[in-house]
Amino acid sequence: MSKTRVAIVGASGYSGEELLRLLLHHPSVEVTCITSRQEAGRPVGAVFPRYMESSLKFSQPDIDDIAAKADVAFLALPHGLATEFAVPLLKRKLKVIDISADFRIHSPEIYAHYYKTAHPAPELLAQAVYGLPEVYRRQIKGASLIACPGCYPTSILLPIIPLLRAGLVEPDGITVVSMSGVSGAGRKVDAQYIFPECNESVRPYSVISHRHLPEIEQELALAAGCKQLAINFVPHLVPVNRGIHSCILLQANNSCNADTALECLHASYDFEPFVRILDQGQLADTKHVTMSNFCEIGCAFDPRNNRLIISSAIDNLTKGAAGQAVQNLNIIAGYPETAGLL
Repeated sequence: MSKTRVAIVGASGYSGEELLRLLLHHPSVEVTCITSRQEAGRPVGAVFPRYMESSLKFSQPDIDDIAAKADVAFLALPHGLATEFAVPLLKRKLKVIDISADFRIHSPEIYAHYYKTAHPAPELLAQAVYGLPEVYRRQIKGASLIACPGCYPTSILLPIIPLLRAGLVEPDGITVVSMSGVSGAGRKVDAQYIFPECNESVRPYSVISHRHLPEIEQELALAAGCKQLAINFVPHLVPVNRGIHSCILLQANNSCNADTALECLHASYDFEPFVRILDQGQLADTKHVTMSNFCEIGCAFDPRNNRLIISSAIDNLTKGAAGQAVQNLNIIAGYPETAGLL
């Protein structure tokens, strides 16, 4: 069987490097094109020495070159820039799997509010499928444009959506406190992300209007069957390389406790290859999911205030970005969903 030819546009960032790690070992994929304006012309092994044996070279991102070499293009680019490639590549009949935020939010007005610029291709928003496989697998299967969820949203949506759909928790008053490793900020030189500033430090940031907030609220509202809802989302930067932990506080309905919540989560995810539901009394730990495509979920119930406390952990670069993108590729290509990921 012929392999799927893939291009990684923006392959020199953290998500691009993670895509390389996964796709170079994927049994049904051939990486035919990797682009980077900064590293163009250099062998991949000169930038990432672990791939010294690979014959791949970085090239300038050129639409015609990508379209000639690939069937599927992964866009590991900053928001705004991804659209410049998605539009012409879709016209050339490539499948596009976008890791940026360009196509996640349904409303161009909300996008403009949070990203401080008009959406560059609002006509494509209705075509894009939100790439959370456990929720949208059927839609992903026939999609040409997949908008991979953000890392924080993945860690938050997977535990909450089944509980909202089952009516076990209230859509009002949801509070999420998340912690992310430094790689979540991307590969860039910025004083606040260098080792002396991050090490021995835990700090919140963007506690009012984080750019992932509208994406989270959009998907939770759909799950709850309401027009809109608002949550409190408080992200933190913690001194680890990779990993996200989200602590989620939910107001339980009268029929909800730890047992019923776990029953609901098991019913939703026991047949999912990358969601791990923990036993009662166990809570999620980032070290159990690092370098994997798993989301680990635990829960507890506090009867004093009728609150369900959810603990969720993912690797921000794998399940939160590149691994989920590969999972989406497997779905659209008809490969086993775990191919290249276990």
